[in-house]
Amino acid sequence: MGTGSIDPRRIGRESNVANTPYEFRQHTIISGLAVENYARMNAVPDSVESAVQVRDFRYYLAFRFCLTLALQMQGVVVGWQVYEITKSPLSLGLVGLAEAVSYIGTSLFGGHVADIVVRRRILLVCAAIYTACSVSLLGVTLFVPVTWPHLVLVFYFVIFLTGIARGFIAPAIYGVFAQVVPRRLYLNAGAWSANFWYAAAVAGPAFGGLIYGYLGVVAAYVTLILCLFASIFSMWLLPSYPLEHKMQEENVFQSISKGIAFVFSNQIILGALSLDLVAVLFGGAVAMLPIFASDVLHTGPQGLGWLRAATFLGSISMGLYMARNGPMRHAGIALFVCVAGFGASMIVFALSKSFALSFAMLFLSGVFDSVSVIIRSTTLQLSMPDHMRGRVAAVNNIFIGTSNELGAFESGFAARFLGLIPSVVMGGCISILSVFVAAFAAPKLRALDLQALTKQDAPAK
Repeated sequence: MGTGSIDPRRIGRESNVANTPYEFRQHTIISGLAVENYARMNAVPDSVESAVQVRDFRYYLAFRFCLTLALQMQGVVVGWQVYEITKSPLSLGLVGLAEAVSYIGTSLFGGHVADIVVRRRILLVCAAIYTACSVSLLGVTLFVPVTWPHLVLVFYFVIFLTGIARGFIAPAIYGVFAQVVPRRLYLNAGAWSANFWYAAAVAGPAFGGLIYGYLGVVAAYVTLILCLFASIFSMWLLPSYPLEHKMQEENVFQSISKGIAFVFSNQIILGALSLDLVAVLFGGAVAMLPIFASDVLHTGPQGLGWLRAATFLGSISMGLYMARNGPMRHAGIALFVCVAGFGASMIVFALSKSFALSFAMLFLSGVFDSVSVIIRSTTLQLSMPDHMRGRVAAVNNIFIGTSNELGAFESGFAARFLGLIPSVVMGGCISILSVFVAAFAAPKLRALDLQALTKQDAPAK
């Protein structure tokens, strides 16, 4: 056979897995399907469609898209139902809190499990749990009277269970990504993955609201349950990639501690996560958009819809651009520029009295955020040892999940005591300041070169 191909007959005979390149070892498993799939991936040209030409990556994208679409739809449906039952804005916050507590509380253990259990199996089980929870909510909607005094507690409990599933599914999905995509295509695949997620995040709430409004709550639940079944089917089609490394004999706390220690000892990963944490926690203004639309721009619900869509449109546009380009040489500098640009766009947005300018600034914030997300996720994938992907991803998810959940609270708290516009301006200034701090404190992040990192073997420990 040629030098660019792999002979499956050599597996387990002449070839010594320990002496083969990382990409080859990563896919050398008992099933010949993964070896065949690696040869197919290795022959994929570096073009716009290079990552999506990999069959197993398409299954991965389909799983993530259908799952995200269903969960976004469910967020709209449950939020509307809970508000109709309670007529209290606080109840909506408690829905988010119920998920956040269980998600953050189980993430580290979920990362440990993702490093010792076949990740495809975890994703199938968690998707099944999501489906069971949605079916339960449909049953409650059909058979439990709205007048029952404890009805809202049932919704909180079911959402709490979905948070547990989310805590396990998030680290496992990072590991599956690395198993189905060759290392040289991580950035391209990351861009496509982000684009599909953004598309589902935009379409999910829209479809959920429209179906609920025109066809009723039962139709909305049936639709999202069908999306969940589609996600399960997509993951079922994916071949099972057994774990390459055996975990050392250690208890769960030692295992989790190693994942945390790895993140905090890696200047590049810790710097990128900290930048994202600060930008989302202080710089975002999504939670305040209804107030800007109503009291500042005087646009009404239609204008609010466009403002919310602007960020996603910017993110998808930049994601498509990045899918056409190879890994960046000056990725660290680009990350700093984009975080600072995100903060600056938020400042201009806060001071704007023009709907067109506000839309443009939110679009730009989506562009900057997309670059930041893709660089950070690609850097994580390239820097993580394969046997620690679940645990490192869990720490990453806690950073991101905490910033997302607490960001809305911070926005409301700051707006209450500082005023709406000053609070957003302050958040943008903090984002820009964080760039200067990170540039000084993390010189390795400043010098990050994704082209060079892509060509390196994955770290062994």
